[in-house]
Amino acid sequence: MSPRSRRRPSGDAKPPSDEIYAIFNDMLRHARELLAVRSPLDAELIVSEILGAWWGRRLDDSDVDEVVGEALAEHAARAGTPAALALLTGMAYLGTSRQAAMAERSALELMDRGVARTGWADRIGMVGPEECYASRDVYGDQESIVCTFTYGGDERHALVIVVDHNFGGMVRDAWVSSQVDKVLDSCRRDARDNPLMRFEQMEPGRTRRLLETALGVTDSLQDPSVNENFGSYHAFVRARIRTLPPGGRQPGPPTYGPDRRATMAARFLASDEAEELSDLSAASRCVDQIIDYGCTHDLGRPLRVSPIKCERFLLEWLPRKVLLWPAEQEAMPHVLAAWVRWASRRTKLPEEGVRATLDAVWDATVTFAEAYHDPTAFGLDRELVERLLPDGDMEALSRRAFALPFISGRHGKVDLTALDPADPAERRLLIEFEHPGAGEEHLEGHERLTALLWAGDPPELWDTAQTMLDLGWERHEILHRLIDVMDLFGDDPAEFRASLRALRHDRPAN
Repeated sequence: MSPRSRRRPSGDAKPPSDEIYAIFNDMLRHARELLAVRSPLDAELIVSEILGAWWGRRLDDSDVDEVVGEALAEHAARAGTPAALALLTGMAYLGTSRQAAMAERSALELMDRGVARTGWADRIGMVGPEECYASRDVYGDQESIVCTFTYGGDERHALVIVVDHNFGGMVRDAWVSSQVDKVLDSCRRDARDNPLMRFEQMEPGRTRRLLETALGVTDSLQDPSVNENFGSYHAFVRARIRTLPPGGRQPGPPTYGPDRRATMAARFLASDEAEELSDLSAASRCVDQIIDYGCTHDLGRPLRVSPIKCERFLLEWLPRKVLLWPAEQEAMPHVLAAWVRWASRRTKLPEEGVRATLDAVWDATVTFAEAYHDPTAFGLDRELVERLLPDGDMEALSRRAFALPFISGRHGKVDLTALDPADPAERRLLIEFEHPGAGEEHLEGHERLTALLWAGDPPELWDTAQTMLDLGWERHEILHRLIDVMDLFGDDPAEFRASLRALRHDRPAN
């Protein structure tokens, strides 16, 4: 069985040792294919697939390469077979620095014992880069980086790496082709025939900076949205990037402070494109959100517009993250369309791109109106929502309402409606109202937990509370169990998160 076809184990606990060794034996059986190939390229792709069997998994807060990858190197060294030596030879080139050191040492020991080597073993590290290219759309949504390599002039091949800038500049996909000229001709033809595509040669050092940053983004995500086969190429991509000449650090995104953002908004609102916007107050609040999204969530590119970016802004980010009142919901598509025309004039986006982006905005308008959840439509008082969401973060509404369900009424002479739940001192009064007669230690525990839930940090806290609610736990019981874990492990972030995840498996007594 290919390692890639195994069902991914739960990320909440380490697999038992017998399961790990069963996986290792499966990998060694797969490694027998290395004995039948002659090409170092084919060998690298097989080893990369084997190493990719665990890529993207999470084993509590442990480094999966340390727990699994290095243990595989030890297991292969103990096996001592020609297939194990072939796998170790590949890991010495494709693995992480620690894996490579362990694999090289073990491979030398097996060679000293007379274990037979494969014919490609001397060539696997002899690959060198040729040229780098980028095939990209004019919007700045996505680009395919094409790098060509050879083994001393032989076995020329192209590595194609797809970088998606709508998702933080992450690597989304990668593949290898031995038909280099066909790949490059296809890219040139796309750029010639499609006014929305560009194709250009890139300096290798710049290419390395871009790809190192993009792969780092992918590796940092908890559950990256990549092609289903990407894990099989991950080690290969990492090794090929290392063969490119160093080119310094990738520059960070531009910085847009409050003054610069305000100036940009004012220039837009005074422009011809914004002239037909009737409600300037709502338009002002809408453009602030458009600029904030571009600065904070699009790598510091508020002027960049595209069909995909506008759709994600309207249908994914706004409904989930921002509280817009009805006038702003009504105005937003019109403000965004005006912004598309205004921004594209400054970025010189081709007219075909402007039309496609405007079509995407209007196509999304009806869905936007349906998808956007106005809290007042669900019976929540507008004033109450504004108190729970002073930052306008829609995603925080249910979390904060769970932490502070009583923010109206009276507590002695105190009018709870007049209290600000975002203020720690006034928040304490709301907690005292919910827990009359409780001691100081008990109140302090609820106070510290409420502060964490209000901020949403760590995110595992609210995730755990929701899971426990689904399992049938009462809110008060959930709060107390969360407080117990917080008191025990709150000073150790990794242990705190692991203990929270463990709570999700407990079921309430019948």
